[in-house]
Amino acid sequence: MKAVVYRRHGGPEVLSLTERAVPEPGPGEVRVRIVVSAVNPTDWKARAGARAEPGADVPETVPNQDGAGVVDAVGPDVTGFSAGDRVWVVIAGAYGPGSGTAQEYTVLPAAKLVRLPDGAGFDEGAGLGIPALTAHRALTVAEDGPSRLAPGALEGRTVLVSGGAGAVGNAAIQLGRWAGATVIATVSSDEKAALARTAGAHHVFRYPDPELGARIREVAPDGVDVVVEVAAGVNAKLHTEVLRPRGTVAMYGDDRGTGTVALEFGANVWLNARYQFLVLYTVGEDKLKAGTEDVTAALADGALRVGEDRGVPIHRFSLADTAKAHATSEDGVTGKVLIDVTAP
Repeated sequence: MKAVVYRRHGGPEVLSLTERAVPEPGPGEVRVRIVVSAVNPTDWKARAGARAEPGADVPETVPNQDGAGVVDAVGPDVTGFSAGDRVWVVIAGAYGPGSGTAQEYTVLPAAKLVRLPDGAGFDEGAGLGIPALTAHRALTVAEDGPSRLAPGALEGRTVLVSGGAGAVGNAAIQLGRWAGATVIATVSSDEKAALARTAGAHHVFRYPDPELGARIREVAPDGVDVVVEVAAGVNAKLHTEVLRPRGTVAMYGDDRGTGTVALEFGANVWLNARYQFLVLYTVGEDKLKAGTEDVTAALADGALRVGEDRGVPIHRFSLADTAKAHATSEDGVTGKVLIDVTAP
């Protein structure tokens, strides 16, 4: 089978197309024929070796955590899946260096597969994995709940989505709307503002703007309940201006920051502000399971999609052009980078 691999850390040029043996599923495992693979920042950061020595050799690794496809074979003791089932996968590359989705077939534990509901395509299955699960977690960490998302779960709540045109931001807008929240988004350009509105944001504001906090307060006079934050450091002051008492900031990124977040003690202590750091790899299996169930329900309802009509431009590549796909994501393209691996 065809697979993309890298054997050392580095830029997109370390990725190469090669032939690998089709893997066989063992006990509790399922083999999936990947139809669409997706590129997230976590994928090219892992390839680049953010915490490793530049150029360091690594075991032969297949990149990309997200993907969707069709069950091809099941191993012993597997129940709940059979050949032909359409599925999306959960953090596939975390299972082992050879389990990423930039290949025609991958073998994963059955627990890492989620059935793709009717009406949702492989683009949704691949494109909404890590972003939607991150957004789900961000929307469910507040002290006052909810711990799960469903229609009405966020009724009466106001959510501020920082970077509303990004992949996580877009998913947070769609999930927030589905759950009944009033959604405010911030963006850096008029083009991105249009994408955030298309995703469903009720209010969209541009940054940088010294009056941004006041503008948000005009539409949320009691303050926002949850901030879904992609730029934790640079927006730390804004949080104290717009949070309601006991409000929550769910921080999954530090875009344009230094890697260190400085918080003003007095302003935050009087707010009883709650800060939640967020990364899926250590969030816990129970939280991932809850996220996959709720995201799948939103998919089944048609409330969560990718594509221009939901504010997510799609950039498509072939498997042979995976290096170009990584470079496009790394360059900060707006939208979703998808790789067509096999025929639907």
